Amino acid sequence: MFKKKNTAVSKEEAIYMETQWQLMWRKFKKHRLAMLGGIILIILYTVGIFSEFFATQDIAKRSTTAISMAPTTIHFTDAEGNFSLQPFVYGLKQEEDPVTWKKYYVEDTTVKHKLRFFYHGDSYKLLGFIPGDIHFFGTPEPDVFFPFGTDASGRDLYSRVLSALRISLSTGLVGVFFTFVLGCLFGGISGFYGGVTDTIIQRIIKFLMSMPSIPLWMALAAAFPTTWSSLKIYFAITIILSLIGWTTLARVVRGKLLELRNEDFVTAARVAGATDGYIITKHLLPSFSSYLIVNVTLAIPSMILAETSLSFLGIGLTPPIVSLGVLLQDAQSINTVSMYPWMMIPGIFVVISVLAFNFVGDGLRDAADPYK
Repeated sequence: MFKKKNTAVSKEEAIYMETQWQLMWRKFKKHRLAMLGGIILIILYTVGIFSEFFATQDIAKRSTTAISMAPTTIHFTDAEGNFSLQPFVYGLKQEEDPVTWKKYYVEDTTVKHKLRFFYHGDSYKLLGFIPGDIHFFGTPEPDVFFPFGTDASGRDLYSRVLSALRISLSTGLVGVFFTFVLGCLFGGISGFYGGVTDTIIQRIIKFLMSMPSIPLWMALAAAFPTTWSSLKIYFAITIILSLIGWTTLARVVRGKLLELRNEDFVTAARVAGATDGYIITKHLLPSFSSYLIVNVTLAIPSMILAETSLSFLGIGLTPPIVSLGVLLQDAQSINTVSMYPWMMIPGIFVVISVLAFNFVGDGLRDAADPYK
């Protein structure tokens, strides 16, 4: 009788058998801040993509009874001290200061409005083509519940922030996609061929990097025809950001290809009859793909900040498009911020999203480092 050979693989052997991506994922999971940032980004993108469902009302709906109103307070205990498992909000009534004549809102404790999940409210088209009227949470009664308060036109800031997340976060992804393609293309050509081609491309890169960013953005934004729709302006801003932001990645790709183009595996590919384009895309760029992924992850927050800055200055996206930068235009005045501090809430989401991307980028960088 022959004994059955033990084919079980130990934990250490299993680690050595893992691919590069599996090893990166194993190290990435140990980075707590990176995992936290990833969870936050998943939540932000999910809420942004399905903003109509998570919003409490239509973003263009105006309230004539709740203008520049502070965020609504959610209660579990009423004025008499009775506890309720179902959260509720009180009704609102407007009063006026007899000295300053300033109008303000106070809670009417005699009127309660219970918050509900999956209730029928304002109609919408999810993703632009799926009709619906079910909202995640809120109250069916109009002009009652405003989690982030309202703006000077009586529009719900909470619903507008969720809709703005879709635009601002997608601007980062779309912009970085073009930046990645242009950076790899011109950086790969420059590093692989060298010579006159390398010199010309590097002079173009230095010229673009020497130009001041804000004046250039202002000049390009002013060149847009006034007849363009908001959607065309959105894509134009994205392309402009990409045309400016690809230079840094191109210089890095060039340096990597200058280092790798004479390696043995490149020579073997040439002997086998591979074309230059095939060698660049199938051999050279994948050899440092982990760095490219980290670079893309860290470039997205820069794109988000650039779009927010342009829109805040009024030379980027403009209404009726709603982005975080557009919403922050209402907080340009010091008096407005001091009187209505909740108008700065969109800025909080900018900070959260940028920090989350930076945490994820740090985690990917550590996971891709073979010496850690």
